[in-house]
Amino acid sequence: QVQLVESGGGSVQSGGSLRLSCTASGFTFSSQTMRWLRQAPGKARELVADITSSGLTWYDASVKGRFTISRDNAKNTAYLQMNSLRPEDTALYYCNIFYSGSNQYGQGTQVTVSA
Repeated sequence: QVQLVESGGGSVQSGGSLRLSCTASGFTFSSQTMRWLRQAPGKARELVADITSSGLTWYDASVKGRFTISRDNAKNTAYLQMNSLRPEDTALYYCNIFYSGSNQYGQGTQVTVSA
């Protein structure tokens, strides 16, 4: 059974930093592309960043240069380092994989950035 558990969210002021973690189980972590998505109130869920099994990364233009995605296969954990946070980064952040034909998500971790 796939489990994705996010942590590390919180409330920060504009310009601050947070590091999100996603601890995974129930599948071969090292073989999977790991994704971070977010959903702000009243908006659709959007892909923020992903990292392939070989370590290739992709970022949405809105976070490029401020966020860094990484993974530690020995710990079955993916990370999202978020620097220079802005109020528009406020959202519920989810970890995601596509596994056995469907999207799997964790419960999410809330990030709130005040001006």
